[in-house]
Amino acid sequence: MSPHQPTSRPAAGAPGVPWNRQRLRSNNEWLLLELLRTGGGSSRAQLARDTGLSKPTVSAALADLEQAGLVREAGWVSPERGRTAVLYEVDPTAGHVLGVDIGRARLRVAVADLAGTVVARRDVANRGRTADAVADAVVAAAREATAEAGLGAADIVHAVIGTPGVWDEERRGVRYATSLPGWGRPGLFDRIGEGLGTAVTVANDANLAALGEYTLGAGRGSRMFAYLLVGTGLGLGVVKDGELLLGAHGALGEIGLVPLPTLAGGQPGVEGAVGGPGAVGGPGGTTLEQEAAADAVVRAAREFGLEGSGGRQLTAKRVFELARAGDAAALRAVRWEAERLAYAVAVLSAVLDPDLLVLGGGIGGSADLLLEPLEQALGRFSLMRPTLAPSLLGEEAVLLGAVSTALETARPEVFERRTAEL
Repeated sequence: MSPHQPTSRPAAGAPGVPWNRQRLRSNNEWLLLELLRTGGGSSRAQLARDTGLSKPTVSAALADLEQAGLVREAGWVSPERGRTAVLYEVDPTAGHVLGVDIGRARLRVAVADLAGTVVARRDVANRGRTADAVADAVVAAAREATAEAGLGAADIVHAVIGTPGVWDEERRGVRYATSLPGWGRPGLFDRIGEGLGTAVTVANDANLAALGEYTLGAGRGSRMFAYLLVGTGLGLGVVKDGELLLGAHGALGEIGLVPLPTLAGGQPGVEGAVGGPGAVGGPGGTTLEQEAAADAVVRAAREFGLEGSGGRQLTAKRVFELARAGDAAALRAVRWEAERLAYAVAVLSAVLDPDLLVLGGGIGGSADLLLEPLEQALGRFSLMRPTLAPSLLGEEAVLLGAVSTALETARPEVFERRTAEL
């Protein structure tokens, strides 16, 4: 389910759900709660009109929700005709969630209330030299953010962790996380879950970024939307009609694993070839991720004659900064990067036929330099050309997608917990 849609619960009378008065009352309360969440504050009379429920039923349900700490009074409304009425709204402090974005360079953590408002966050450099050290750094950052929000571990209903790779439930670990050495070892995420003291869901970072962008950014309204995450790694998230596509084994979008050939007539290190400087063409050669992610940009820039200056280390970010300043070698590296990304876009366009492709991630954030040469290169590779657009969420996409996904689990769970106590 897409985070932008109201969360659903099994209706009374559905298969496997017994029909009884308690369940019916619970369904009415959930219906009102979701209407208030998606539509904002409302009065009893308006809720009765919107749902078709009787005013006494609405009043009783609101009283229960207020007692459970799920809704609260939000002021008064004075209509042109009729009596002044109390407005009700969802109480966002009834529960909190944790979103985590694990990257090779940075760790991002956000604590959000049930309205999705971020109340505390941490953004720190990833200095872990081992997988265990990275896992412990995630826990430490999450604890700091939780404490800053004035909360304890028990107040976090659910956590969603975005990471490179594909989650394997049987192994209790991720596969294909090539940008984080040792990250595929089973048990790491159990270690994080135990440290956080809450239920944890692990999801692919590109998938979460796609959900975040579809819900809050450039992907809104798209029927078939693809998000290409280009940073220290290369990944793809696809959302069709509001639903995230995962594939038979959860690996849909691992486009970075595709071998990258050198096209006939192109030579490594020469514009017009798909393989990058030093690339090995054909099956078994370098992969798209090896030839289109951050390290490849730096490698290409150096082979084109660019070196660090003024004691500054040459990074992909620095290459793009120099390209904006007009440096010839940096501009050549940017064009080469666009060529490699165009091959990736051509492949996914032929398979998925998206109407929109959003460029995101650390390198994707330089869409101002990449989009024009990417369009030009795509014209040479493919007749199928989706609309290309920059991410509106930037490097926040994975984190916001993690928060949105955590809320999908947390909202019904908080409702069940609190109404069960009535």
